[in-house]
Amino acid sequence: MKAIQFKTFGNPEVLEYADLPTPQADADSAVVQIKAASVNPSDVKNVSGHFEHTVLPRTPGRDFSGVVVDGPQAWLGAEVWGTGGDIGFTRDGTHAEFIKIPLAGLSRKPTTLSHAEASAIGVNFVVAWLGTVEYAHLQTGETIVVIGAGGGVGGAVVQIAKARGARVIGVDRQPLSTDTPAGRLIDDYVPFDENVTERVKALTGGVGADVVYDTVGGVAFGIALSLVKRRGRVLEISATGKRRVEFDLIDFYHNETQLLGVDSAKLGVAESAPMMTALVEGFESGKLQGPAIAHEFPLERAREAYAAVAAGTRGRVVITM
Repeated sequence: MKAIQFKTFGNPEVLEYADLPTPQADADSAVVQIKAASVNPSDVKNVSGHFEHTVLPRTPGRDFSGVVVDGPQAWLGAEVWGTGGDIGFTRDGTHAEFIKIPLAGLSRKPTTLSHAEASAIGVNFVVAWLGTVEYAHLQTGETIVVIGAGGGVGGAVVQIAKARGARVIGVDRQPLSTDTPAGRLIDDYVPFDENVTERVKALTGGVGADVVYDTVGGVAFGIALSLVKRRGRVLEISATGKRRVEFDLIDFYHNETQLLGVDSAKLGVAESAPMMTALVEGFESGKLQGPAIAHEFPLERAREAYAAVAAGTRGRVVITM
């Protein structure tokens, strides 16, 4: 099969378009023919050597959509989608024509999404679901503030929160485009500036939000703590610009704030599959929508796809087979 492989860490130029053995199914695994696979910023970081646990040589790629071509009879021909913090890191990933997946990692993709759209869901929506639903237990009628609402994860959080009946306040440096699902769904927009705390408090009757999902972290961490109500929940997934932070511990414990870290990279493809399956109903009912696809590249032009993501392209970048 054709696949992308890197044997050393570096910029996208280290990616090789290679011939590799086609994987074979066994008693515990199936083989999926990849139809489309998105390129995430974490894939670019992986190739650059950002992650210590990556084993070389390696085919990168976390997200995918495709068709089962080898495995149990009940799965043959099924259209599936998935993601995982192991594939592309400690096992070969999705930027290839075929991938071997544990049977527990199989999840049928929504019929309403194309393979390209389905391949761009995994990382963003799994970490959004993990924090919003599994950890914060966001309820109907609660208010959630999403810092970085215009980004990939932030946009997924907005969609999931609205689907669960929450009020959503979107915080970002720029107003969200109404051409995006997140831009159409937020109830209020607040600029990320020196007045953000005052404005959110005004929108919440002076008490703050039930949940704050901070997709920025680092430079935004102190702001995130200031936006949450007493006994509210703050979710952190990143550390942009500042790995170590300081905050007022007395204010923190007086407010009885719950601080939760969220890391979907700890979930392998098998652990991520139940969340992918839980998302299906939302997409098929229309409550959730796929992201905008900015660029599609054939597998042999994977270097260009990675360079586009590294440059900060707005919208998702997808490799099609």
